[in-house]
Amino acid sequence: MNGHQIKVNDKLGNPIEIAAVVVWQIKETAKATFAVEDYLQYVSIQSEAAVRHLANIFPYDNFEDEEATITLKDGAEKVSSLLEAELSERLSRAGIEVVEARISHLAYAQEIASAMLQRQQATAVIAARKLIVEGAVGMVEMALDRLSEKNIVELDEERKAAMVSNLLVVLCGDRNVQPVVNTGTLYN
Repeated sequence: MNGHQIKVNDKLGNPIEIAAVVVWQIKETAKATFAVEDYLQYVSIQSEAAVRHLANIFPYDNFEDEEATITLKDGAEKVSSLLEAELSERLSRAGIEVVEARISHLAYAQEIASAMLQRQQATAVIAARKLIVEGAVGMVEMALDRLSEKNIVELDEERKAAMVSNLLVVLCGDRNVQPVVNTGTLYN
């Protein structure tokens, strides 16, 4: 059964679209015939209920819930396993065995998808900037250490500060550097 996409809220209340594929078979024909009125409809209803329940107990991702160890987006194995177990329990009453169950569609609902994409992009930019700054600071430290170690030039604190500032601008900037020739001194 290829379930329909349904709109439901995740654990954090974000509207998401989710659907599941369920592979099942009748194990006990007597139960399938007499325990429920229409076993096809029963499978469909129970599958949707299980998917809704699953979506409500996990966040879509861990941007807002950094403590979440399992998310709908990144925990496919665990989420599929839990869906399968819940469906097995629900459908066994009708003599139906679940062979496999997994999420086939997962996305933020259209009304918030754009905002969530911007949030993901902003998070990526911040992570990249953090890495750039960490690398730049390491390079500045290395440059100051090497200059001092090789006695190439002695810098007082003010000149070190100017050099650090210039190097960080060059290393952290997002545009190509335009060289400037300074013919004066720092003190004039």
